[in-house]
Amino acid sequence: MRLFTAVWPSREALDHLDEWLGELDRARLDPATAGATGFRLIPRERRHLTLAFHGDDSDPEWHSDRLDRRMARVVRKEPEVFAPRLRLRGCGFFSGVLWLGVEFAAEDDAGSLRRLVRLAGADPGKYRAHLTLARWSAGATDKPALRGLFETYAGPWWGADELSLIASEVDGGTRTYRTVHRVSVPG
Repeated sequence: MRLFTAVWPSREALDHLDEWLGELDRARLDPATAGATGFRLIPRERRHLTLAFHGDDSDPEWHSDRLDRRMARVVRKEPEVFAPRLRLRGCGFFSGVLWLGVEFAAEDDAGSLRRLVRLAGADPGKYRAHLTLARWSAGATDKPALRGLFETYAGPWWGADELSLIASEVDGGTRTYRTVHRVSVPG
């Protein structure tokens, strides 16, 4: 089991992305991914923004308690932390990964997300807000062609009003996510 803290896009944001992906020109996508082995879009139920990884075989209760304590302290002492308004926009690449970027409604929203990353247990200075959209196991994609398909994407605005502690587990070769704990972010 691997634990991480995440923010889930709103239902409207996921619906919009699904509709946009449904209209995507497959005739342009297939050649762009032809050099990649195992190119696959991430299923809707696993699309999220990871704020912090907590490692393999971490204690879910310890992380749940820690998240609760940190959020309570933040609510008391840091009123500038609030549910940031953001949207998915543009794209980029990591090794074997195509991701959608995050745009903030205002600079305060970017600052609030950085504080939430710190609260979750990660270094905000090393954090890049993104949603993993596709993965491939080997080979290369035509990045300019993929960028041409995905860089114009801009989803609807939504508020990141909840942090979720997620257990990522593999059962019979299939990875599933299970929400272990939720913490509300002040509006």
